[in-house]
Amino acid sequence: METSSSLPAKLPSRDSIGEIMEDSETDTLVRVLSLPIDSSKQQRRRRCAFKTASLPPRLCRQQSFGRDIGHAAAETYLLTRLSFRLLSYLGIGYRWITRLLALGLYAMFLMPGFLQVAYQYFFSRQVRRSIVYGDQPRNRLDLYLPTNSDGLKPVVAFVTGGAWIIGYKAWGALLGLQLAERDIIVACLDYRNFPQGTISDMVNDVSQGIAYIYNNIVEYGGDPNKIYLMGQSAGAHISACALLQQAVKESRGESISWSVSQLNAYFGLSGGYNLLKLVDHFHGRGLYRSIFLSIMEGEKSLEQFSPEIIVQNPGLGSAASLLPHIILFHGTSDYSIPVDASKTFADTLRRVGARADLILYDGKAHTDVFLQDPMRGGKDEFFDYLVEFIHSGDKEALARDAMAPPRKRLVPEILLILAGLVSPF
Repeated sequence: METSSSLPAKLPSRDSIGEIMEDSETDTLVRVLSLPIDSSKQQRRRRCAFKTASLPPRLCRQQSFGRDIGHAAAETYLLTRLSFRLLSYLGIGYRWITRLLALGLYAMFLMPGFLQVAYQYFFSRQVRRSIVYGDQPRNRLDLYLPTNSDGLKPVVAFVTGGAWIIGYKAWGALLGLQLAERDIIVACLDYRNFPQGTISDMVNDVSQGIAYIYNNIVEYGGDPNKIYLMGQSAGAHISACALLQQAVKESRGESISWSVSQLNAYFGLSGGYNLLKLVDHFHGRGLYRSIFLSIMEGEKSLEQFSPEIIVQNPGLGSAASLLPHIILFHGTSDYSIPVDASKTFADTLRRVGARADLILYDGKAHTDVFLQDPMRGGKDEFFDYLVEFIHSGDKEALARDAMAPPRKRLVPEILLILAGLVSPF
């Protein structure tokens, strides 16, 4: 791994990134969570909790609403601060500015769906937001819980995308809400983005989040023996790195916080798994080479964080045999990350003895499968495959799925078409 001296000039070094992380940790939300608590304060909190329990239901609802608004404001403030700090590093570039404008139009066309999902995200009782899983400011996860609490439910640990820069746990809200309707718990993991952290920080955060799910999900009605790992776009890359890192440790008998061999499956959607092949492609699409190399901790680290290259290392021993069933999904018209990224990774996995399947969606772009198609409602090939795979072997769950009402449309078709035309992805 390179030191800060080997990073491209005029870009944040590991030291400056550490300063950014320290600045982020001074955010009001983080400071409140990290303050020491003495016994007298604990007693006052207990008394306050007792008084709250005795308040009329209407007043309790008002306080809950106030907490939701405060939570939304705090997280919006944090994301806004990080966005402006990121812009100070990116500077002015034609490609990313045009894509930023396109992103604005894209979001505007999909706004009817976003507003409905946001309302459920903030006000649904089935969503548990910002559960702390680690000691870093972005070590939070959201849980989407089924309304049916009978028996333990299968769990999907989901790692959102965002080009390693704008990832956020709420990006998985639509997937979480819809899978929860089918009696599947979804845990959407947040992690440090650049410049708050670099790739090793992201992988460590995700691995720590998965460990939390393994150790605590039963408290929320989840089945620790039915856990699935899923990532989308950059999240697919990060989660694949965490998966392989853990497999190597497990194969060598090292101390581990969660077991790869206990995962039921890994789902990778529209991911990139060989960074050496993607550097120039990303540069041409506005994620400039200098920025990308800073995210990945220098050119010499690209192989270290390329799952396709890692699995071919003959020194890994039995690590490949520990990997769960891996299913990769990709649209054939994906220009953000070419479909060949999943094709070659699937071929490589099979060659080293891992069980891997590849499912392609003809004519689909980078976000079609994950975002636009679910907003259409009704039948959805990707969603239906996930539910059927996770519920395989459970006849009662499959029977309920067959009787489930079709998902409602969130966005008119004309707006979805327009969104597809201006999509920056």
